[in-house]
Amino acid sequence: MQLNHYIDHTLLAAHATTLEIKKLCREAIEHKFYAVCVNSSRVKNAKEILEGSKVQLAVTIGFPLGASSTASKTKEAETAIAHGADEIDMVMNIGFLKDGKSDLVQAEIEKIKMAIGDKILKVIIETCYLSEDEIRFASNLVMRAGADFVKTSTGFGSRGASLKDVKIMKEMVGDQVKIKASGGIRDAETARKYIKLGVARIGTSSGIKIVS
Repeated sequence: MQLNHYIDHTLLAAHATTLEIKKLCREAIEHKFYAVCVNSSRVKNAKEILEGSKVQLAVTIGFPLGASSTASKTKEAETAIAHGADEIDMVMNIGFLKDGKSDLVQAEIEKIKMAIGDKILKVIIETCYLSEDEIRFASNLVMRAGADFVKTSTGFGSRGASLKDVKIMKEMVGDQVKIKASGGIRDAETARKYIKLGVARIGTSSGIKIVS
């Protein structure tokens, strides 16, 4: 099990500087991580360093609350792709989900997936705010909407991923949609536990520590 191939090397802090983003990308190339994950304002900074490497560029959309309009999320995604993003990590509108507006939530995911074409779409359902039944429902909704991944967390909620959350998500989506666990994964032992549950990708700012 080569842990580096599962890692999205992540820096999403509001105070992250250009130099820190470029350092993140150089680290990802050095350690052969699968991807880096940055905020959408940092696409060009990251692409400049990653150009010509095998490291994928994942970009967050509607981050971290997911409560912005569908129009703004869609435009943000389109702009990110135009500037070189390979993958989009969007935040689901959790409030709409809890309002019972599942049709609007699904339509938003479908619209963004359509806007980015064959690029990878991950949908963050922010499990810390959901009941077990809501995690099942949200995971199923992401699958129905045609996204490529369902993702646990932003890392900015009340907690990050949990093994229990991932078990519930895996039971719901099986092999039809991949799972990304993110938030609070800081060591190799924990990373391996998630991978054994069927996680395809791990979002972490502790990637170097994990592989070392």
